[in-house]
Amino acid sequence: MTEFVHLHNHTDYSLLDGAASISKYIAKAKEFGMKALAITDHGNMFGVLDFYDACLKADIQPIPGCEFYINPDGRASKEAGNHYYHLILLAMNDKGYHNLMELNSIAFTEGFYYKPRIDNEVLAEHSEGLICTCACLAGEIPQKLLDGNVEGAYEVARWYKNLFGDRYYIEIQNHFIPEEIQVLPQLVKLARDLDIKLIATNDIHYIDKEDANAHDILLCIGTGKKKSDEDRMRFQTQEFYMKSPDEMAELFSEYPDAISNTVELAQRCNFRIDFPGPKLPSVDVPEQYKDTKEFLTALSWDGLRKRYPGYENDPEKKKVLEDRLSYELGVILKMGFDGYYLIVRDYIHWAKTHNVPVGAGRGSGAGSMVAYCIEITNVDPIAHDLLFERFLNPERVSLPDFDVDFCYEGRQSVIDYVTEHYGVDRVGQIATFGTLKAKAVVKDVARVLDIPFDESNRITKNILDVLPDEAKAEHVTSLLEWSIRVSPELQEVRSRGGVYEELFDVSLRLENLSRHVSTHACGVVIGQTPLKDYVPLYKDPKSGGISTQYTMNNLERCGLVKMDFLGLKTLTLIKNTEKLIRKRIPDFDVENIPDGDKATFDMLSK
Repeated sequence: MTEFVHLHNHTDYSLLDGAASISKYIAKAKEFGMKALAITDHGNMFGVLDFYDACLKADIQPIPGCEFYINPDGRASKEAGNHYYHLILLAMNDKGYHNLMELNSIAFTEGFYYKPRIDNEVLAEHSEGLICTCACLAGEIPQKLLDGNVEGAYEVARWYKNLFGDRYYIEIQNHFIPEEIQVLPQLVKLARDLDIKLIATNDIHYIDKEDANAHDILLCIGTGKKKSDEDRMRFQTQEFYMKSPDEMAELFSEYPDAISNTVELAQRCNFRIDFPGPKLPSVDVPEQYKDTKEFLTALSWDGLRKRYPGYENDPEKKKVLEDRLSYELGVILKMGFDGYYLIVRDYIHWAKTHNVPVGAGRGSGAGSMVAYCIEITNVDPIAHDLLFERFLNPERVSLPDFDVDFCYEGRQSVIDYVTEHYGVDRVGQIATFGTLKAKAVVKDVARVLDIPFDESNRITKNILDVLPDEAKAEHVTSLLEWSIRVSPELQEVRSRGGVYEELFDVSLRLENLSRHVSTHACGVVIGQTPLKDYVPLYKDPKSGGISTQYTMNNLERCGLVKMDFLGLKTLTLIKNTEKLIRKRIPDFDVENIPDGDKATFDMLSK
């Protein structure tokens, strides 16, 4: 089999455009015996780390990359006309990976106009460690050639070669589109004239040729069109699938170097990302204390006396309390989590002193006596016999995780305080992704196929809500597939053929692909230095909020500290109820209500 590496690939993180999951890419690459594979989603790096992990697990060399949108005249320009071209950037070492992230962050935070954009200026500043290719038909060079501006195309190519040297490649594609066939020999001539190497790519948007119709319908979902609409976005051919190395060699038989150069390029990108692990931001320590360890220790012992007034007079109680506090502090300080406790204490203290109600304590964190003494929690772990080890122990070396409830109305003000305190460039929220779940994908596809809404509703009522254990035992991961298997009603609909058979075929191919990006409900990250040093950033075009492009499970190893700020409407309700009660009982305080009040429990028991 021919040696070849696919270097221009769109996963489902090219939202509602890429119709292939990362796992399917990896499986196909293994089937082809490929030793390396790139990810180049449109304008984002959402899937890079999941792709990186999956490749390593499959013994395939991952090549992190992105298909950028670039406006050579300026990323902030909003003039009418063509606002961007396409450009492929691939990381060849750890420095290149960090430049890739920084450019992607700049594209969202400084250059967003219809698309996240960079420009020549920032590209020149962050070109180290990157390999660049001229991309698809939407690249600047192919566009100038199509416009008949040959000299302009050569000028652009010289600029890129001057910037990247031998790290710049001319990319050629052939999906049997007339414009591609027109510019292909021109691109080859330009590359030969300027001594720039060629690479062949296939701009993959789906895995198998049979997925072309599913991809077409995915485009309709993304653009709000129906399949029958004449005037809609569509791909001209069905050639955007993951072709085998032999297919690619045959397609570009006139240019064998464009095939072999993909392997050479991949070998230049053989590196491992350096993951630093969580790095705590610096904490303000009063001048009478030499460091955070001494400060946390002093706060804890002061808190012990406040929480358990007069405990020194009871020798047995004194031993229990002081032994527990000493033990916990020993573990916390040894594991280096003193700064973490102080950061959480700081924003909880701010909330309490700014009329933002805070929850008593949620989850295993309530088992920490240190947390109780420094008023992170308000539940006595000794009185309730709670275990500190459920929250933190030396056998499990990972950051502790306090889930903190705030009044729903006041939650944002606490996040604003943290942002102001640590720096607007060091605090952000976390991206999460909505997917095309079984029922949702059937409804979306039904709309595109012009199946009436009432009918699609009747169909989806037969789809299960969760995958049963017997399905998992048979290694079935598709809820829709299992639902069809066990539902005579769904089988009957499918057996009608025509548009109904197409409905199920397409829905099964699209199920569980990423649909949209949103913001995690409670997660907030804090960086020791600006966030873009650790992860690529995303800016919500509607709210303007900044979040990490990587999801929650990838952040700590990248160097960030995650905090959970939960908005709880119950606390807001209690706060408003207190205001009403104080009209009759001015000194009423919810903290002084006995937690064993019989009348209350009788009422709840009813």
